[in-house]
This record gives sequence, C-alpha cells and structure tokens, in this order.
Amino acid sequence: MIKKEMIAMLLAGGQGSRLGVLTQKVAKPAVSFGGKYRIIDFPLSNCINSGVDTVGVLTQYQPLRLNTHIGIGIPWDLDRNVGGVTILPPYERSKGSDWYTGTANAIYQNLEYMETYNPDYVLILSGDHIYKMDYEVMLEYHKANNADITIAAMPVPIEEASRFGILITDENNRITEFEEKPANPRSNLASMGIYIFSWKVLKEALIKMSDVPGCDFGKHIIPDCFESGNRVFAYEYNGYWKDVGTLSSYWEANMELIDIIPEFNLYEEYWKIYTKSDIIPPQYVSKEAVIDRSIIGEGTEICGEVHNSVIGAGVVIRSGAVVKDSIIMRECVIGENTTINKAIIAENVIVGADCELGAGDFAPSKYDPKVYQFDLVTIGENSVIPDKVKVGKNTAIVGETRLEDYPDGELAGGDYIIKAGGMK
Repeated sequence: MIKKEMIAMLLAGGQGSRLGVLTQKVAKPAVSFGGKYRIIDFPLSNCINSGVDTVGVLTQYQPLRLNTHIGIGIPWDLDRNVGGVTILPPYERSKGSDWYTGTANAIYQNLEYMETYNPDYVLILSGDHIYKMDYEVMLEYHKANNADITIAAMPVPIEEASRFGILITDENNRITEFEEKPANPRSNLASMGIYIFSWKVLKEALIKMSDVPGCDFGKHIIPDCFESGNRVFAYEYNGYWKDVGTLSSYWEANMELIDIIPEFNLYEEYWKIYTKSDIIPPQYVSKEAVIDRSIIGEGTEICGEVHNSVIGAGVVIRSGAVVKDSIIMRECVIGENTTINKAIIAENVIVGADCELGAGDFAPSKYDPKVYQFDLVTIGENSVIPDKVKVGKNTAIVGETRLEDYPDGELAGGDYIIKAGGMK
C-alpha cells in the first residue's frame, strides 16, 4: 500500500466573480499575476518547497487554462510516479453526477483519492491566495500540540474581521471559540482557509456531514469538529498573505511587487516561485523607451513609456504610448500615443492608437457596483479598443468594440461595454 505522511488538497474551482471581467473565461487561480505567474503557482510552489509532493487540485469553473497550465506538474517537480499532482474535477457516479457544492463537499467527493495514499495528515489549501508558507513547520506545530485540526491564522484589522472566520484562543493557542464572519467580532485573529487535519478526524467529519447542502469547512466542518471536542489549534502566521479576490486587492498586490523594498519578494533564492514558462524571445527596449519601477515580462517590445506598472510576457507598447500604475497581462498590444492610467488589462487585448484610458473623475458603476467600485479601468481578455476613444474610471469592457460603441468617442466613468460573447 502507498503511504504518504501528508497530502495536500488544493481547492481551485472558484469562479472569482468579484474579479469581474477578468474571470469571465478563466478560473481565479489561473488569472495572471506579477507579469510571469498565475495565482495558483504560489500554493503549488509552497507545497514543493515544503516537501509536500502529493497534491490533488480540485477544479470546477472554467478549468481549461488551469489544466493546461498545471499539466503533469513538471515546473513544480510534481511529475511523480507515486503522488505528484492530480487534477480532480467533478465526475459522474452510478447515482448521477454531482457538482462540488462547497469546499468540504468537494473534498468529500474525493475521499477515494485521499484513501489511496493512506495519509496521516491532510493539508487543505485555497488556490487563490498570494503568500509563502512552509507547511512542514505548520505540521510540526500540529504534531507538537497533538492536535486534531490546526488552522493557519493571522491578525487582521478589527474593522475587516467580519469578512473572515474569527478564532478565539487560550494562552496555548487552543481555539476556544470559532465564529464564521461574525457581525461583531470579538477577536482579530482570522482564519486563512489553510487547515491541517489528522486524517481520521477529517474522514469521520466529512462522512458525518455529507448530506449537509453546500457543506463548507468554515460553516460546517470546523464548528462540528469543535463541538465534538476535537483538539483545534491556531497556527499564527505573520508573513505576507493576500486574498486577491477583489479588483482592488488584485491591483494592490501587483503594485506591491514593485515597491523599492517589496513586502512580498519574488527574488528570494531560498523560496522560489515556480511556473510554466513558454519559450519566448528576450525583451526589446527601444532608444526612445522610458521605464521605471516596473516588472517587465519576457518577449515584451517597449517603444513608449512604462511607469510603476506590471507588464506581462509578449506585450507590445508602441511609440508615444504611456502606461502608468497599470497591470497589462500577456500578449497585449498598446497603440501609438495611447495613455493608460490605473487599468487592469487581461490577456490578448488590443488597444488602438491615440486612446486615453482612465480619464476624468470616478463615478459609481452602472454595471455591478459590488464588483466595480474603484478607479480602475478593467478590460476582459481578447477585447479590442478602437483608435481615438476616451475611457473613464471605474469602467468595464469586454469584446471586440468599435467606435460606434462609444458615444462621442467616449465611455463615461462608471459605464461599461459588454459585447456579444461577453458576460451575461
């Protein structure tokens, strides 16, 4: 029988609806990040850097790009004969097919996969957070406390605590109370959605709660285990961790990479972030180009100006164009004399010449005020912006647009254009 001390289950099926048009055709963990990576590269790299060589990746929403990116796990040294990385989509059973309806339900539907490895411990991870963590240290902590469950937790500002599962602990860090997104939090120690379970405890809890609709770790499994008297401990983490679930947090996390002393450092030799790299040519920077405080991906061709921005691989910025405080993902083309200020531009977008993106003042979104509430211009992948248009702040564009889509050549702040084949 195969025997692994700890395996990881990586939840990567999320739609990421708060990222708006960026996740129209791609799962959030597959969204580009930092000019070179995809979000899922960070937990996968953490696994291999921590000695965890068996990872099940649970996919559901728009999995094609994620599956293609992960492949058989070669970039992360997870192409193993025993263990390695395995993609785990929902599948049809004799009683019918079941979509994953909650985080714990997704894990429950893969009990057979976990049993194959007869693990002592199971590490539950989310596929959409940016951080570095040594899970081996967390496991040692779990063993030292003879814990049944260990929850990675970190202090958050008290005014933000209601967004998280909140832990109340005693002097030994044993959790005495657990509250899922409380209206009036009594602690600022927040669950990071990273758990180590002793296998027997996890298996029993999943089977016991298997009929609960939308079974979730934070809402159902953890509270039930807690009430059953299991030993549940908090593992306090004080490093960098970011849930890039909103347009604002996604933009901020990218911008933090280009600080003079970045809080999250991509260049540390001892903790590398691995990714699937395409074979593409080196960068080209023309004589007229100006670049400062920016990350520039491979294969880029820059003839304009780039300031305080993150530019993905294969991007072309033509002469006279000025890009400021923006994220431009791979294979985009920015036309001549175009100005871009505070934009997130997804992959394979063409922006015409003599355009201005990020003009004027902020206005509330007419499309989806819960998602679009920032100064950002957000453009979905494979979109086309024609020449000589002006686009205001807090706007969203998807699809191949034409000049007639812009009244008087302008898309006002807070407005949107969603073309056929775009979001519904």
